[in-house]
Amino acid sequence: MPISVGPVAARPLLSIIVPVFNEAGTLAAVLDRLRCIALPIDREIIVVNDGSTDGTGDILSGLGNVSGLTVLHADRNRGKGHAIRLGLKGAAGTIVAIQDADLELDPAQIAMLVQPILDGEAAVVYGSRFLGGRPNAPWRTIAANRFLTTLTNILYGASITDMETCYKVMRTDVARSLGLESNRFDIEPEITAKLLRRGHEIVERPVRFDPRSRAAGKKIGWRDGVEAVRTLVRIRVARKVASG
Repeated sequence: MPISVGPVAARPLLSIIVPVFNEAGTLAAVLDRLRCIALPIDREIIVVNDGSTDGTGDILSGLGNVSGLTVLHADRNRGKGHAIRLGLKGAAGTIVAIQDADLELDPAQIAMLVQPILDGEAAVVYGSRFLGGRPNAPWRTIAANRFLTTLTNILYGASITDMETCYKVMRTDVARSLGLESNRFDIEPEITAKLLRRGHEIVERPVRFDPRSRAAGKKIGWRDGVEAVRTLVRIRVARKVASG
């Protein structure tokens, strides 16, 4: 049964999980933005260094003791899903959000995504890159996303517009109830599929998107798309969805 929608705790806290792998060029800017943006809620930032080899670890080590910032280091590169699960395990907040470290999405948009949860109108909010019109992204990226999102809607009887969005914001109890298992980019379809299997409504809000190319560090590829299909189908046909 889905967890009911309603007001969050009297003293809500937002845990922003930032999975990082080889993002030395943008990491400092992302963290500066996350610390400075106006939010309707207190925040903690949890950076998970997923075995970076480009100096990202040195940047994090040089930050020292920054209030509200926790840095976790994976023993080796395991993937975005593992980093998110590690961050979720250590989150102290009542609401959790995911922020990529590549600046494709402006962190200032998190405030708008958190508000429906604070107002008791939703337990889960996605930031959709497609509600505001066609994003300035390569046609292959758009086609792949639309295919995976359409497949999700068909399999789960949903009507969302952006299954693969990074901006998945939800109550922490909801996130932990999903029993997440994925280690790589299949974490995205796993989160969505398990939310829908459990009957949660996914509320969407439009977000601005500034996509980067593979040459600029984009890591997801066609093999991840194949794995996303497998994940969506596997969870749909599973007799029971594991819980945390």
